Amino acid sequence: MKDFIEGIVAPIDRDNIDTDQIIPTEYLKSIKKFGYEDYLFDGWRYKDQGRLGMKKTERKINHEFILNNAPYDESKVLLTRDNFGCGSSREHAVWALRDFGIEVVIASSFGDIFYNNCFKNGVLPLKLKKTEIDKLFSLSTDNPVSISVNIKDKVILFKDKLSIDFVLDNNLAERIIYGLDEIDITLKDSELIKKFEEHRKENNPWIFE
Repeated sequence: MKDFIEGIVAPIDRDNIDTDQIIPTEYLKSIKKFGYEDYLFDGWRYKDQGRLGMKKTERKINHEFILNNAPYDESKVLLTRDNFGCGSSREHAVWALRDFGIEVVIASSFGDIFYNNCFKNGVLPLKLKKTEIDKLFSLSTDNPVSISVNIKDKVILFKDKLSIDFVLDNNLAERIIYGLDEIDITLKDSELIKKFEEHRKENNPWIFE
């Protein structure tokens, strides 16, 4: 169970970061669901052209990009602006964030498909007001800071300087807290499904012949 997330905030002060910027098209050829950490924000993290299978150690690193510098290279929280995850529906974008170690993305709005994909893969997308986003940027831009996200109580805490409540559907919160995917959620109703199938077999035996 994970109802509390604490980590360094990595601020990326941009609007409209799309899924192609999160992970470019050339890395979508893999059929695996894990192993995308080295491709996250590929066009910003590196100064050379990458390809599927290349590791970070083989690349020319852009040390001006925040995630390439300590302690941000171990950030669990990504802070950004409006419309994060817009663009194509590639689930790889969430996989790359997750594999890098990002557990929470805070923005004023998200691409709809990206937002839903986050909950399927254990990444918590939090929507805050733009004024609240501004406060978090003012606290985290100049120096590394760590914040705590209490998923159960739905509040973000930064020491004694800031407390921000957020809105999150209870069912979506449970997905993150208990690490549930869509199959897990379906299996919670396994007894009802079993009874339904038994009733269907009893009333429509010809289907099973």
